[in-house]
Amino acid sequence: MKLHQLKLFKAIVDHGMNMSQAAEVLYTSQPGISKQIKMFEEELGVELFVRAGKHLTDLTPVGQALLTQITNILQETENVLRIADEYKQEGQGTLRIATTHTQARYVLPPFISEFRAEYPDVRLELHQGTPEQIAELASRGEVDFAIATEAMEHFDNLIMMPVYRWNRAVIVPKGHSLTNTPVTIENIAQHPIVTYVFGFTGRSQLDDAFSAANLQPNVVLTASDTDVIKTYVRQGFGIGIVARMAYDAQHDQDLVALNAEHLFNWGVTRIGFRKGLFLRKYMYTFIEKFAPHLTKPIVEKYLEQSIKGGIEDIIKPQSLPHY
Repeated sequence: MKLHQLKLFKAIVDHGMNMSQAAEVLYTSQPGISKQIKMFEEELGVELFVRAGKHLTDLTPVGQALLTQITNILQETENVLRIADEYKQEGQGTLRIATTHTQARYVLPPFISEFRAEYPDVRLELHQGTPEQIAELASRGEVDFAIATEAMEHFDNLIMMPVYRWNRAVIVPKGHSLTNTPVTIENIAQHPIVTYVFGFTGRSQLDDAFSAANLQPNVVLTASDTDVIKTYVRQGFGIGIVARMAYDAQHDQDLVALNAEHLFNWGVTRIGFRKGLFLRKYMYTFIEKFAPHLTKPIVEKYLEQSIKGGIEDIIKPQSLPHY
């Protein structure tokens, strides 16, 4: 059994049984992967994949049973290298972060700049995607940190820690009628709405607020990118409902942001990583710069809870900073 064969197995699973994609990611050939997987199965004496002709379609029961073990072995192998690097080249390495457009565009820049000033030799990789994609990347170990509001609860191998609370603003062009009336759910429902697609930036909480008032919002356009939402508000498609931190008073001077926190439940943005990940010093530093309340001792408490088999919020959402 070779470590390379374990990596091939995991890559095939991570890419939906597509050997061509796995080969591309691992800089090898599809015939080479097929040969190595066949040798691996012959050594174990069992078939790991269900096949339809030359194509892999699923894991066999034994392949499914081995997936967790192989994933853990690869995680621990990476941790061995991280521990060695921590002593060999402290202050050097790569930090891979997966997050949404809103976080990457409006929240993270000052924290990343501050981190870069302290760790100029750490290479940063910023991956953007849906909350579901972000969680999957962290769950598979393809990124170090996931930063998002939704979809994290579906992945029980992630340790998620609260960073800040946030709420929404209604954005309208200057002179819009809503600037002269109370911001109520009833008044908002009278206008066409441009907002996030479902699954992004607390969209489910927005829908819940209208449902609780027995109102049906007239959502005419949805997008995952806040800048796109603001563009179509400017085009007159409707009023925008966005995360409050995504309104930039300097760059959005032609728009007015109306406070809507009294209408919607607060969201909580979290930062997290895969259970078992070895955190290097610069990783602890990034977490604390992004969330000063998540000091190394607090993060270690979350780590200790994960070892015991449960994760509870050590820091209550009500005490978090908010936007």
